[in-house]
Amino acid sequence: MKPLPRTPALLAVAKRVVWFKEPADALADPLHFLAHLMTYGTVEDLRVVESVVGEKEFLETLDHAPAGVFDPRSWAYWNLKFGRVPAPALPVRQGL
Repeated sequence: MKPLPRTPALLAVAKRVVWFKEPADALADPLHFLAHLMTYGTVEDLRVVESVVGEKEFLETLDHAPAGVFDPRSWAYWNLKFGRVPAPALPVRQGL
C-alpha cells in the first residue's frame, strides 16, 4: 500500500483514531492506520480519508487486517459493505 500524505486533515484524523502513536507515525503505517479508522473513525474522518484512498486500500486492509484491531461489529460492517458475505473469520492474535 502506498504511503499516505501528511496533510493537516489526515494528521488530525490519525491523532484521533490512533491515539497511542504520533500522527505522522500512524500515517507511516497505512494498513494499521486504516484498520483503526475502519474501527474507530467517524463519518467525518472517513470523508477526509476517502479523499486520498479508495476502495482498493480498504479491501487490502480487510485482506491483511492486523489482529486485535477490528471489533466484531466493525468487521461485519466493512465486509458487508464490500460484498463479503458471510464475512471471513475475524483476525485474532496468536499466543505468545
